Amino acid sequence: MPDIRATGTVEPRLTFTRGLYYLVVMETPDPLSRAFAALADPTRRAILERLKAGEAGVVELAAASTLTQPAITKHLKVLERAGLIGRGRDGQRRPARLRLDGLLPVDDWLRRAHAEWTDRLDSLEAHLAAQTEATIKEENPDA
Repeated sequence: MPDIRATGTVEPRLTFTRGLYYLVVMETPDPLSRAFAALADPTRRAILERLKAGEAGVVELAAASTLTQPAITKHLKVLERAGLIGRGRDGQRRPARLRLDGLLPVDDWLRRAHAEWTDRLDSLEAHLAAQTEATIKEENPDA
């Protein structure tokens, strides 16, 4: 609701609702953001772990969880939009299966980040070693 001050002007307020979150984060065209947003939830990660063993339907996934079938369906939709699972059709059953290619953007990003941080930490280690050596020589010039 707008805030009306003594001046009579209206200052709008931004309310970040769940719907706005999904509009901003989950509907983004960036596959990396969608994948990380989907992987952020422990329930969705558990579903992916289960799907490593093979495809499963909503009933099977709900039986292995404390969640209801509609809740599992919502999680599956998020995973599907992120490209992490695919859904087939077997009569009325829509089994979900893991899509490893959906993890490629995450894997690529993590590999680049790992390489960058490894280089940075190696540089820091070399710098600290040089500083330690210089400090020792400075404190003990006869060494």
